[in-house]
Amino acid sequence: MKTERVIMLADGQSFYASVEKAGRPDLKNKPVAVGDPSRRSGIILAACPIAKSRGITTAERVGEALAKCPDLVVIRPRMQTYIAVSLLITEIFESFTDQVEPYSIDEQFLDVTGSIPYFGPPEEIARQIQTRVLLSTGVWTRCGIGPSKILAKMATDNFAKKKPEGIFKLDAANIETELWQLPVHQMFMTASRMTRHFKRMGLHQIGDIARLDLGDFKRRMRQEMGKQSDIQAEYYWQTARGIDPSPVVAGIRGRLKSVSHGKALRSSLYRSLEDIEVVLLELVVEVCRRCRRWGYIGRVVTVGAVETDGRRTASFSRQMTLPEATSLSHEVAAAARHIFRKYWRGMSLSRLHVSLTDLTDPGGVQLTLFDDRIKAYRLEQAADLIKDRYGSDAIVSASSLLESGVARERAGQIGGHYK
Repeated sequence: MKTERVIMLADGQSFYASVEKAGRPDLKNKPVAVGDPSRRSGIILAACPIAKSRGITTAERVGEALAKCPDLVVIRPRMQTYIAVSLLITEIFESFTDQVEPYSIDEQFLDVTGSIPYFGPPEEIARQIQTRVLLSTGVWTRCGIGPSKILAKMATDNFAKKKPEGIFKLDAANIETELWQLPVHQMFMTASRMTRHFKRMGLHQIGDIARLDLGDFKRRMRQEMGKQSDIQAEYYWQTARGIDPSPVVAGIRGRLKSVSHGKALRSSLYRSLEDIEVVLLELVVEVCRRCRRWGYIGRVVTVGAVETDGRRTASFSRQMTLPEATSLSHEVAAAARHIFRKYWRGMSLSRLHVSLTDLTDPGGVQLTLFDDRIKAYRLEQAADLIKDRYGSDAIVSASSLLESGVARERAGQIGGHYK
């Protein structure tokens, strides 16, 4: 008889805020939020339980949060620190099982099926994990347990996070009495638009979907959403029943399909082609550097932009196929400039994006009559080594020293936030 899988979704409570409070004992009993205190129009990235009890929510404006809670301590995010703590937590999880799959910086799936003979029942493993993570990092971990990843996720989000012990198991024994009684919007991946569809269909609880025959549910979905809804119907029907055969896959990523980089811009500062092309080149340089780091070359260059004149907004995303696959910055930059100049309407830019797709392994470098591509690759690889050792701003294009350049600022950030 096949052993039923035992999967956990471990979630770090108020992760960024918890990391900050762990390093600042003086903030233990104070409301703390993570955001940029110098920008009242910026958003709150995380709030500790004390701050949440004062009405602070993630994604609200810093100014609004301070108006609600004047004694709120707003701390600038330190993304490098959060990543380091997340990796430390991964190592703790890997001491219980080698099947650990990061889902986000503060959430990870663990398949502990084979760990039970060594560490005890699933709930005991969860308690051991909570203790070790708390002692090592100061972060309180909530653990949802189930026979599938989807049930483990819904057990965490809907139950474990609301219980003092932070542990909840969801399986065939209690799925009807617990999960199926919840409002339909609490089902995983059910946003407001889909919730409205379900309610119009008379499906108000998760169990209303789970109890239907799949064929009947598909017919209802077609009537509500059209003939192309069969795949969605099957997905939501399986989710309601906790059906998810996908395994926990150790590691973070498989083979990449694209490498991209984008930047949100102040539209008031990026009105001229000269200023915009400075940022365009910086994005291309970073995309090509990532390709070389991960061992790829690409053939399709895509440039996307959002532009505005203050009253109306327009956007475009266009691509160009190169004669040869490449990860050389000057080759990709030439294509990117051509695309941008062709499709830009002349308005101020609020966002710019570059990607390289149709990726392949380098293999050998295609030679040309007029360019020494091997020499060019060696030069860029040498620059990569210097940047890896001394920072990405150790070598920059001369244009990045202009006021419109953003590369030096980005060098001190991860994902748009300070390291």
